Amino acid sequence: MQSAIATGLNLDELLQRGVDLKASDVHLHSGYPLMVRMAGNVVPIDDVPLNNDILRETLLAILSERDKQEFAKKKDVDFTHEIPEVARFRGSLFMSHLGINASFRILPPTPASLEALKLPASLSRFTEYHHGIVLITGPAGCGKSTTLSALVNLVNENHKGSHILTLEEPIETLHTNKGCVVNQRQVFLHTSSYERAMRAALREDPDVIIIGEMRDAETIALALTAAETGHLVMASMHTTDSIKSISRIVDAFHPDKQSQIRTMLAESLQAVFSQVLLPTVDGTSRVLAYELLFVTPAIS
Repeated sequence: MQSAIATGLNLDELLQRGVDLKASDVHLHSGYPLMVRMAGNVVPIDDVPLNNDILRETLLAILSERDKQEFAKKKDVDFTHEIPEVARFRGSLFMSHLGINASFRILPPTPASLEALKLPASLSRFTEYHHGIVLITGPAGCGKSTTLSALVNLVNENHKGSHILTLEEPIETLHTNKGCVVNQRQVFLHTSSYERAMRAALREDPDVIIIGEMRDAETIALALTAAETGHLVMASMHTTDSIKSISRIVDAFHPDKQSQIRTMLAESLQAVFSQVLLPTVDGTSRVLAYELLFVTPAIS
């Protein structure tokens, strides 16, 4: 193992090591050595514990003033960091009993194709819908954002003249226009909440709306309304299968409104793709397992 410099940290060098190892995440925790997640497991790649004071100074230095204020107030904050010509990272900074900590998800520099991600080719059908809602679900860290990014890229390449609007927290993969107009909005930076962004989206003339995560009843209701009014909505949820996804949506509402929500879902839900990454037998990598539901009249 290599030793980190005890008297100072070069954050970009630490993150570069994670990229070179083809890790999915880089972990920096006070009192622990540098660690990365590989094949689903967090493993140390250093032998010197990170000093809380030095780590704090290093991490706060890369935050914007807004993110510094957010962290000072709430003791955690999500943000993005970029090493030019190397990679972009989705960072999460938080406090624990030992001090300051951060995890960095390594983001793909460009959106990958369905084939490159070994996703089923039938997912391309999602981009052919003119309206309705498509759900991408699964536990944290299973690649939902990457799947959504691949679908956005597919629309961008094949449906010229469309307006794609993404609502993310934070913005992960950057999309350039490939025949479509792509606007990416970061919640809490370009808008105050998912709910406000969704209300505004209905007036911004999008053809496709991407929701990084559906969390609350207000956002879900607005997404269903957008799907009913001629927009294609693709959203992610932290649920493990199609049945739990539908139950989560319905249960987010007061019992008095659940019948109406079921009706809206029956009319607008187009498909649910639930994914999870499972370790291979030898433990050296992970493979995709998934459940794919295309809604039929009987399911509606």
